Amino acid sequence: MPRKKGYNFLEHMVDALIEARGKNMEEAFENAGMALVDTMVHIERVDKKMEERIRVDGWDMKSLLYNWLENLLIRVTSEGRAYSSFKVKITKKDGTYELEAVARGEDLDIGKHEPKTEVKAVTYHMMDIKQDQKGVSLRFLLDL
Repeated sequence: MPRKKGYNFLEHMVDALIEARGKNMEEAFENAGMALVDTMVHIERVDKKMEERIRVDGWDMKSLLYNWLENLLIRVTSEGRAYSSFKVKITKKDGTYELEAVARGEDLDIGKHEPKTEVKAVTYHMMDIKQDQKGVSLRFLLDL
């Protein structure tokens, strides 16, 4: 499977198993967002014409990752957005986590962005978050 800067697509029989990496949690979440969009469209064709602010929260890091990816999936599939970069900030507030992001991209253009694969859902199945001295690794499965 192709390896991209910050994330790679792992072997899986039916769905998309993805590992996103970063030097810190924010960068890993940015790369997870990029991987999701890149599963659906040719991300390298998405121009940074608009900027949107996105906010999600979660009771732990796995729920934060799930909510982040689910929010992006809805924006792409229901609101017709395509993104090519993210800047993420994660904070802990009152025992929960909050993610605020700036997403850059443009309206989805089927002819320009050439859809790749339909993602039906983000799942918790096989989700894993590891952090060590080398950085952060996020693994998640997309139901195709």
